Amino acid sequence: MSVTENAPRRLVLASASPRRRRILEDAAIPHLVRPGTADETIPRGTPPAAAVELLSRRKAEAALSSLMPGEIVLAADTVVALDEEILGKPKDEADAVRMLRALSGRTHSVFTGVTITDGTRTVTAHEETLVTFRPLSGDEIDAYVRTGEPMDKAGAYGIQGIAGLFVSGIRGDYQNVVGLPLCLCGTILRESFGFSYLTVGGASR
Repeated sequence: MSVTENAPRRLVLASASPRRRRILEDAAIPHLVRPGTADETIPRGTPPAAAVELLSRRKAEAALSSLMPGEIVLAADTVVALDEEILGKPKDEADAVRMLRALSGRTHSVFTGVTITDGTRTVTAHEETLVTFRPLSGDEIDAYVRTGEPMDKAGAYGIQGIAGLFVSGIRGDYQNVVGLPLCLCGTILRESFGFSYLTVGGASR
């Protein structure tokens, strides 16, 4: 699908994540939210960076069927990786405990893949951020899991929430760990799509 010449550019976030939407809102980037569904299985042995790029492309492609003239789709996928093992969302509380024990006292990577497309031009890239956890006690891990916060988050933690208490160091883009590398997205939008995100009036409703 092609974009109508001179049509106003509108950003469509193809995600139901309230964290990704909040990042765009806090940056006063006008956008629409139009979640879609896509196959999120990845071939065994796929490196984390390649995995998030693949999944973000699938999500973007799934959103193309509803793309309107002038719209630009932004899709993203985030994973936590420890020693190249991808830690997705925990299946249950026991799985969350396992992940947090593995992350305790160690440095891991957070990868987010982003795909931005207007139906004619598509750009896919990823961001990596290194996060270090201080050593966690078993009681801390159990108490944190009981809060329910880890259950819908890659790697079983949310850095913007209670788990911020566990982080002793971070190297790279903090927003990437939350779920959307804002600097990378803004660069792609500006350089590849001519999208002007510094607008007056704040984020769209």
